[in-house]
Amino acid sequence: MRADAKKNYDHILAVAREMLTGNGANASLRDIARKAEVGDGTLHRHFPTREALLEALLREGFEDLARRASELEQSDDPRNALVTWLREATTVTHNYSGAIASMVSAIADENSALHTSCVMLRTAGAQLLRRAQAKGAARMDMDGNDLFALISALAWLAEQPPLVPRADHLFDIISGAILTSEQQ
Repeated sequence: MRADAKKNYDHILAVAREMLTGNGANASLRDIARKAEVGDGTLHRHFPTREALLEALLREGFEDLARRASELEQSDDPRNALVTWLREATTVTHNYSGAIASMVSAIADENSALHTSCVMLRTAGAQLLRRAQAKGAARMDMDGNDLFALISALAWLAEQPPLVPRADHLFDIISGAILTSEQQ
């Protein structure tokens, strides 16, 4: 990529990150292009669809979460490792409010621009879950798909204004339902 194209790409991502986090999840690609001070054509050359832009934004966070899962696999406490990662994954996902529905759809759609990143996230969590299950720390009737769904649900709950004050409590209830009372 040419230096000027890379600069535009990075700038568009920075503006999109700012606009799509928090309450700006519904910002249009046109609004992002305007705020980035690039033409619609420039934005669409880099990100032909909103989903492609979301993928570029989420990929780095999901790659970090996959690395974090690998680190946590070394922990002596698989129960704590799973809950720590679940909390971090929920936070990263919640940072892009409005992307949750796209993520849930993308996991089953191999043609989605988000598919690979979402599968990476699901796989990282599934590894921690299986490790916790092997140690008797997590219920056996769950898999990575269930964990991915719970991350999505927790992130969605945390963006509902009446539930924001209860988000940590709800996280504790859901993570408690994943864990078992016994650990081998």
